[in-house]
Amino acid sequence: MSRTLTQVPPGQAPRYRAGRSYDFLYDPVYTLSSEKDHAHATIQAHMSHDRVQKVPEFPRMFSELVHQPRFTLRLQLKDPVPQFINRQWRGREEQRLNTLRQLNVSQPSSLPFVRGDADNGDVSGRNRYKFFERPLIPFTYQTAPNVLLGVSRTEDTPRPQRAVPPLMRTVGMQTDYRDSEAQTDPYSPEFVVRPGSVPEVLMLANLTWGRGLPAGLAEVEMIERAREKRVWEATLPPLSDPSQLEKRRKMMDEQERKEWAFREQEIEKLQATRLEVLKKLPQKRNEAQKELDTKRIDTKWTKLQNEKEERVQRIRKEYIKAFRKLSQKMGNVEEKLERRDVIRDYTDYSSQTYAPLSRIGHFPDRLSEQFIVKSPFLTSYQGLLDLEASLPDFVTQPRIRATKSKSTTKDGFLKRQALLERQMLQVHEALLEKKKKSQQKEKPLRFLQKVEKPVPRPATPRVPEPPEGDEEKELAVIFLQKLIRGRAVQNMMFEGKEKRLELIRELRTTHALQAEGQLLKKEEKEATLALQRQRELNEHKSSIEDEQLSRLEGEVLSDMFDFLYKELVRLQEERRIHAFAMLAERHRRIREAEESGRRQVEERRRREEDEIFRQVVNIHQSTVNSYLEDIILSTTIDTAEDQAREEIQRKAQEINDIAYQMECSRTRLQSEEIVAELVYSFLIPEIQKKSVRERVRNSQRRHLQAAHRVIHSDTETLLNETAHPAQPPDERYSRSRETE
Repeated sequence: MSRTLTQVPPGQAPRYRAGRSYDFLYDPVYTLSSEKDHAHATIQAHMSHDRVQKVPEFPRMFSELVHQPRFTLRLQLKDPVPQFINRQWRGREEQRLNTLRQLNVSQPSSLPFVRGDADNGDVSGRNRYKFFERPLIPFTYQTAPNVLLGVSRTEDTPRPQRAVPPLMRTVGMQTDYRDSEAQTDPYSPEFVVRPGSVPEVLMLANLTWGRGLPAGLAEVEMIERAREKRVWEATLPPLSDPSQLEKRRKMMDEQERKEWAFREQEIEKLQATRLEVLKKLPQKRNEAQKELDTKRIDTKWTKLQNEKEERVQRIRKEYIKAFRKLSQKMGNVEEKLERRDVIRDYTDYSSQTYAPLSRIGHFPDRLSEQFIVKSPFLTSYQGLLDLEASLPDFVTQPRIRATKSKSTTKDGFLKRQALLERQMLQVHEALLEKKKKSQQKEKPLRFLQKVEKPVPRPATPRVPEPPEGDEEKELAVIFLQKLIRGRAVQNMMFEGKEKRLELIRELRTTHALQAEGQLLKKEEKEATLALQRQRELNEHKSSIEDEQLSRLEGEVLSDMFDFLYKELVRLQEERRIHAFAMLAERHRRIREAEESGRRQVEERRRREEDEIFRQVVNIHQSTVNSYLEDIILSTTIDTAEDQAREEIQRKAQEINDIAYQMECSRTRLQSEEIVAELVYSFLIPEIQKKSVRERVRNSQRRHLQAAHRVIHSDTETLLNETAHPAQPPDERYSRSRETE
């Protein structure tokens, strides 16, 4: 970070302040050592904190998690530096000056303005204009904008003059402050409370989100208690009345007992809530531990299932492999070595030549991707339509013509050669059949036997469905069928018994000694089975009854709880909506009252300002009129005096000429007569004129004093109105009239 020295009064220590981001472009004193430093400063200015702005993420605006930030940092894309500002390194200017000095040495007459004493480093003074001029780089510009570079000339050619710089220039600058930091809009609070009033809405100012908002039943009760307390405070006797002090003390004691009772109820509710929370904590902990155990068991079961599947797949693969080996081994029981039959491999299209197995290591589709056709006509429906439209008709609509047989004539009869070929083919087939019959039959295999399939059972006959009304006949037929089948089963049992009569007799002789024990066991078994059947029947009946009763109880209780819960929610919502409606109505009335008051004040102020403006305009108009009258009068008087003076001088000249002539020829009587005529015609009228002017001046002085008095009184009233704007206009007008 660079630092800039600020100008300070003499005798004080210099103060340094941090440099701005783009001082290396704007500040002419800012010096960089090389282009690398210039590039580094450009990157630092581009990545400065001023250009990084915070962009809030609205879904996570109130998040406190690290992996879900509430905002992201974004770099502003707009470049704060204008386009006309040169961004190149200013060290090139030294190279330009060296080049110009070399040109001055080689051509001293063409560059008279390049002098060594002109390289003054002062920013202020006569060289200040140099720091506001675009740098001149001969390697970039073909022709200098302010200098004419010419070749060597003779002494007779005129010396080139330097171009006159323009009177105005556009110079980029950078300020220490932003526009937002120079705002003149003063702070205005969100609301203003009228003195002496306590709005009810301010009671909700301390409610925040999660702590009272959105408002619920507790907040509505708090508002109602505050209203009751304000009503109670309004009913308290005043402190100025000594006779009501005892009553006031009793009311305050009673109110304090009520508040203490309400506070005790709140404490009990809070303790009950805490107790419920403490009761639920072990349950939640057990549930969490149960969920954790369930997750662990599920994870273990999933792992075991995967291992089982892997083992099953491995066993299946081994089984297939062993079965394949066994089948291959059984195909060559005698274990004879057989050579490869190449002809059979190439004639059989299912052999390894045409269809090799992938387990052997051959993958026919390894490089199949390179044969995939990637065409824009095959990726969209419109491309397919275009491809179909570009194909000829014989591709999409093939025409198949029947081939003409060469073995038939035009009339459709067989030719002689075709007939002979047909007869020869029949004889050849007959010979092949006889040859096959004469061949010895193949010997049967030694270790294989043919498994004959059993004869399939015939389909079960079905009786057609009887018409309606023959149900009794159908039942009788079914019963008769049962009797016949039962009789057939008895006959089969009797025949089986007759066939195995010898075996039955042998068994009877063998187990004759155990007959009594068998009877006892049989009776115990029958009794046990009867008891089990009776117990199962009773349990089944009781379970059915319990199920029906529990189902009925559950339905009734669920309906009742559902109705009570809905009623509770409806009541809460109704109270909340009523409270919101009352608050909104009160807020609306308060705002209407405040707005009407502001409107009245604004209208009164507007009328006062209009009246003040009208009075000021009238005063300005009268002032302008009086000023113009004074100017006109003074101009008229000056003009009249000048004309009178000229006229007097001319008359005096004429009179002097006449007097000089008369002096030469007059007598003493004529002189006295002239003196008397001068006294009568000049001194007396002059005295009368002065007396008339004095009377006119005295009469005008009274009017001027009255006008000055009125002006002073109007200005005083205007000053008082500006100092006290709440004074009604009628009082101001009456006061101004009194002053007049």
